[in-house]
Amino acid sequence: MSFSSEVKKELLSIKPTAEHCILAQTIAREHFGKNKLTRAGKFRVGESLEKNCCKRAYIRGAFIESGSLNAPEKAYHLEFINPNREYVDILVYAIEFFDIRAKVTERKGHWVVYFKEGEHVVDLLNIMGAHNSLLNFENARIVKNMRNNVNRIVNCETANLSKTVTASIKQINDIKTIARITGLGYLSTQLKEVALIRLKYEEATLKEIGVMLSPPVGKSGVNHRLRKISGIAENLRGGKV
Repeated sequence: MSFSSEVKKELLSIKPTAEHCILAQTIAREHFGKNKLTRAGKFRVGESLEKNCCKRAYIRGAFIESGSLNAPEKAYHLEFINPNREYVDILVYAIEFFDIRAKVTERKGHWVVYFKEGEHVVDLLNIMGAHNSLLNFENARIVKNMRNNVNRIVNCETANLSKTVTASIKQINDIKTIARITGLGYLSTQLKEVALIRLKYEEATLKEIGVMLSPPVGKSGVNHRLRKISGIAENLRGGKV
């Protein structure tokens, strides 16, 4: 069963008791359904949606007949479809009364009222009374957000690791260039110490290298020394030294 079907099944189980709410939901189902309008369906908006509960009932009836909602694991998208712009305007009026901004577009001769924000979907489910569906939607949304956060962290860590590896390879090549051309004795004591640690611990981070120095040095200090080594290597390659 699709998520839309689950929502509609829950909405159909809700039985309004007040006569005006029954009328509002009946009107909506006739406005957004395929059945011929009865006398109820010909009522104008002002005559049927005076109370807040009636607005909720109208939205509920419209969704039962023409609403759809993507599974929360996918992109958030809830919509109502109707070929009659007058009925769409009534629905928009009812929805926006609850401070939810509705978007309207035309698609293949039909008007579509749609929402793509997760918060708007949650609010509409709550307004219609689909509380079980709302909980299921929220649970799936939490899992989805957690997965997205994990993926972002993994991607960030992977990017950082890639940068670290690339920088380490360049640093080692620079040190080996100096060792080959002049020997590491050409370097100052501080630079030579960093160079030897980098050669010995190729995968070490700047922070880890700094801890191994005597006395210990921060990341910026290690980076400064390695940049000096890189500059010396470039000069040696260019025959400037």
